[in-house]
Amino acid sequence: MSSKTQKKYLEALKRYERKFDKSELYDYKMFVKRNKDDEDLDKLSLQKLENLYKKYHLNREKKDYEGIFKKPESEDNTSTD
Repeated sequence: MSSKTQKKYLEALKRYERKFDKSELYDYKMFVKRNKDDEDLDKLSLQKLENLYKKYHLNREKKDYEGIFKKPESEDNTSTD
């Protein structure tokens, strides 16, 4: 994995830093230090970083709010007798 992806994961996880437990916070801080030193993460560290990313960074679908702003279609209540 490239350092570009590594940086992307760290940037996304920055917002969730306060939600980490002790061990996750320790690992995250070590990843940040290694990133500052321009080190590429080894396979195990990269797997931990990816797991943190998957756990905390949720890609939620954007809700479609178009229906809220449209006028409801009027139904024809005229009957043909």
